[in-house]
This record gives sequence, structure tokens and C-alpha cells, in this order.
Amino acid sequence: MPELKPLSKEAVPAALERAKHYRLLNEPAAAESICRDILRADPDNQEAIITLVLAMSDRVASVYAVGDPKFRECLEKISDEYLRAYYTGIVYERKAKALLKKGPEGSESNAYQMFRQALEWFEKAEAIRPEGNDDAILRWNGCVRVMEANNLKPREAAGDFLE
Repeated sequence: MPELKPLSKEAVPAALERAKHYRLLNEPAAAESICRDILRADPDNQEAIITLVLAMSDRVASVYAVGDPKFRECLEKISDEYLRAYYTGIVYERKAKALLKKGPEGSESNAYQMFRQALEWFEKAEAIRPEGNDDAILRWNGCVRVMEANNLKPREAAGDFLE
């Protein structure tokens, strides 16, 4: 098997832009691969970690890598407490929406649980948000609207897919 080639530190900014571009093109696997190369060259690059989390969560709705065990590991690397809470909420929100897309066979109760987790994380983010940043509130409201529109209600608790 060929070995991975290292990315130079000088190439990190351009590679990060490319990863974001691939996310916009709905090619999250390509974005994820680029972010992993960036993190090999610059392990603490916060923008790459966040882009990686978003790329991985983009894939949640697809047919592969649902429940990727790397979520928790990546989220823990986000050094800013607000951003960590906010992006953890986004991961749960995206998982909930993916479950709703799958259909009614038990996924609605799981979606409810995922939305509740998202709301808890958005609430944590709201409590420590920077002044003038209401992003967590906007995400909270969006989740509540989806829950209401789909008449989601609590049922038997599902396991936490991040664990």
C-alpha cells in the first residue's frame, strides 16, 4: 500500500480553502481527506478541525460513515469552549435530520433524542456565546421548528451515537 505524502505547512491555507470548496460542492469525503492532511502538518489548526467536523457531519445523511466514531475525538480538539458546544450541537442536529429522512420505522423517536441533545448543546453554547453572537439561538429555533413540524415526541431513549 502506498504511503500518504505529507503536506507542507506553507500549503495549509490553500488546502483549507480547497477543503471548504469541496464541502460547498457536496463532496464531504474529499474535504475530510484534505482536513486530515492539514492536521498531519498542523495538528492544532482550529479551522481545519472545525471544517473536518462539518465535513464528517455532512456525510451523516449519506449511506456511509453514519456514526463515525471520530466525532468525539475531533470535537474535543476544538479549544474554544463556545465553538466546541456549538459544533457539537450541529453534529446532533444533522444526525437528527438524517434520521428523519430515513423514514418512520423507529427513526422519529431517535430523531427526537438527537434533537434534544442538539438543543442541550446549543443551550450550553448560548450561555457562553460571545457578545452579539446569536448563532446558537438561531440553531435552537431551527431545531424546535423541525421538531414541531414533524410532531416529534419523546419515546424510549436511544443510545448516543457519539459514544
